[in-house]
Amino acid sequence: MSANLSPGLSARQSNHRLHRVGAAALSVALLGAAHVARADDFIVYSPHVTATQSEFELRGFAYGDARPDFSGTTAAEFSVAHAVNDWWKPELYLARYEKQPGSSSKLLGYELENTLQLTPQGKYWADFGFLASYEHNIHAGNRDAVEFGPLVEKQVGRFTHRANLIWEKQVGVGASGKYEFRYSYSGTYDLFKAFRPGIEAYGRPGDHAYQAGPIVAGEWRLPGTTSEIEYRVGVVLGFNASAPRQTWLAQVAYEFF
Repeated sequence: MSANLSPGLSARQSNHRLHRVGAAALSVALLGAAHVARADDFIVYSPHVTATQSEFELRGFAYGDARPDFSGTTAAEFSVAHAVNDWWKPELYLARYEKQPGSSSKLLGYELENTLQLTPQGKYWADFGFLASYEHNIHAGNRDAVEFGPLVEKQVGRFTHRANLIWEKQVGVGASGKYEFRYSYSGTYDLFKAFRPGIEAYGRPGDHAYQAGPIVAGEWRLPGTTSEIEYRVGVVLGFNASAPRQTWLAQVAYEFF
């Protein structure tokens, strides 16, 4: 009797092992997809453009997650911008750095980003804008890409709500035909100009990564000038296994006329 049952048991054990291997492979694939996030994946853009204003900006993130697929991941970007008029602000990213788990930091390339204000501030139920950018990657095998999508902002009393819907597509020879989508939301409460607590939320469906958490933002006018220092810091927490457990965010900008 034992001899007759042995093949069946062996087959069931083999199938069980296959299921476990398949599940593990799927988990690795999902986790591996999440680490492709970049510094501009963790920002909620405003649709507003202030004519003739110039800006130097540095922003980045760092994962707080000991898992091998996330540990040590950081990214940072430095950009300069100038609002040509009251509806168009081009921004040039002079340096875009990234560090993946187990590797050193590397320069990714450059990017030209355009913020277009589509409606006058406060005229309609919400303010609308549009983001359009071209990203040049300097490493072989990494394709150039375009990004585009609507920017929305709504102010209700001291609350400010922003939402971005962004699509990205590779361009050039051998580029993928797929569109990658991400969305972001920011809600802040204006206690005073230099201190606006709030929350931010980010979703990257292609990576199966969903995050949200507290942030603080604000700006200071430099005495005797028309210049301002703007800042933003916070942490967003992962809602699922494919997102990092914590992502620490930081941004500082110097704005002047």
